[in-house]
Amino acid sequence: MKYEIQGDSLPVVICTLEAGETMITERGSMSWMTQNMKMETTSNGGVGKAFARMFAGESFFMNRYTAERAAGLIAFASSFPGSIRACEIAPGKEIIVQKRSFLASTEGIELSLHFQKKLGAGFFGGEGFIMQKIGGNGIAFIEIDGHAVEYTLAEGQSMIVDTGYLVAMDSTCSMDIVTTGSVKNAIFGGEGIFNTVVKGPGKIILQTMPIHAVARTLSGFMPSSK
Repeated sequence: MKYEIQGDSLPVVICTLEAGETMITERGSMSWMTQNMKMETTSNGGVGKAFARMFAGESFFMNRYTAERAAGLIAFASSFPGSIRACEIAPGKEIIVQKRSFLASTEGIELSLHFQKKLGAGFFGGEGFIMQKIGGNGIAFIEIDGHAVEYTLAEGQSMIVDTGYLVAMDSTCSMDIVTTGSVKNAIFGGEGIFNTVVKGPGKIILQTMPIHAVARTLSGFMPSSK
């Protein structure tokens, strides 16, 4: 499989498959494809894994697209202005991603639930509590809201992130939730009560325009119903 990401802030990944090669995606992610691409809807791993994906905010069913008889082309567009990142996945190189960030992948990629182990993250993590683990072997494409910024954290090094700005991290990283400080900070600081702390070792990917932050900003301009 060969791919090309186009579109700048309104991206699409265009994949060229050899005959017999397969792509896996969420329902509704396909944007266009050649006529010889055969679609099959599947639970992709059984009912248990399908329910786990649904619990993580993804679809119960997934679609498999296979190039028949000859090379085929299929494109997957982002659902929100931002960027698409290709991630090389292999045993020992799994990544943890936020809900709804998975776009498509080659065959051999496995999706599973990932719960944060610490109590703080469990009770107050919000979007960060239930995440997805992308494992297996192949290439996975993830959606990022806005621009992607990467950091590589050393052992014990940490980054404080406003909840929702963390889109992905290596499976070697850990995450916890901490308060923003005093009651004064929480009430008047405008940054909320909790922040996410990500600790290395490993790479993290942050996003500059989380969709929930955009919705919160736009809500102030919406007329109130009477």
